[in-house]
Amino acid sequence: MKHEPLVLGIETSCDETGVGVVRGHTLLADAVASSVEEHARFGGVVPEVASRAHLEAMVPTIERACETSGIKLRDVDAIAVTNGPGLAGALLVGVAAAKALALGLGKPIYGVNHLAAHVAVDQLEHGALPEPCLALLVSGGHSSLLKVTDVTTGVDPMGATIDDAAGEAFDKVARLLGLPFPGGPHIDRVARDGDSVAIDFPRGLSARRDLERHRFDFSFSGLKTAVARWVEARERAGEPVPVNDVAASFQEAVCDVLVRKALDAASSEGIEDLLIGGGVAANSRLRALAEERASKLGIRVRVPRPGLCTDNGAMVAALGAEMVARGRPASPLDLPADSSLPVTSVLA
Repeated sequence: MKHEPLVLGIETSCDETGVGVVRGHTLLADAVASSVEEHARFGGVVPEVASRAHLEAMVPTIERACETSGIKLRDVDAIAVTNGPGLAGALLVGVAAAKALALGLGKPIYGVNHLAAHVAVDQLEHGALPEPCLALLVSGGHSSLLKVTDVTTGVDPMGATIDDAAGEAFDKVARLLGLPFPGGPHIDRVARDGDSVAIDFPRGLSARRDLERHRFDFSFSGLKTAVARWVEARERAGEPVPVNDVAASFQEAVCDVLVRKALDAASSEGIEDLLIGGGVAANSRLRALAEERASKLGIRVRVPRPGLCTDNGAMVAALGAEMVARGRPASPLDLPADSSLPVTSVLA
């Protein structure tokens, strides 16, 4: 019987301390400690606060993951850790912890790319990835289109955000509307009672002149500004702001562009499988719109359950387990934390 690698994964790229345990494609534990409430009063993630929170949460989260999975640390075949991209200080905490474990246990260490891990995590829910597939990754820091021919070596960028990522736009518009941080879940919630065509907000980089240079790229800065101006105009006129309609119309503009460009990219490459990952992939409208439009093109859509879309250790362990299974070389013990690690560097 083929040995399925048992891997512990550590994720600290932003404000969640995630530790996951995976055997092959089976998730055994997914322990997460979030510092989001500590950042909420600032309206966004504060890097120093995140780093300190990771330091405090690391050991308890590792212990919880081991307890949940019923394993001892000495049982693992390898340690995987996100070494980029992300917040430099936050990444350093995870990389240092992973190095200590690898050295103390005499186990190999695999530094993995955060974006590629968001792709690999889908294997824990839907089995082996179809290769090639087209991945749409949308989160607070990234809006990316990736052609994936091999999640351990062959991840090629087709498009990315040129300013605000989708998740950033959700957070900023939520603040405009008086909704809590993080904005994504709250906009999703109030948008359900709104009219998505009440306000015609712009679709960034969708005009014909933009498609020549930025066919698969994203821009949400102009949309965020358009929402701000619309809300300010209502307030100056002394009229109430229809929060539900603004949220629904804004959300529709974001999801329309994300889905349109993702399906265009998949069609242009003859790819029949679209995978959606990252925190914004938990958005109900994005999921529904992708399914609806993809089905008309004969494209299959895979989206992990919401808990696996946000940052977590399970996704790191999933990619690490795939690295081990495919015989990829381990990383050196002087593995750096690289805040701007390109997605083409899946394995450090």
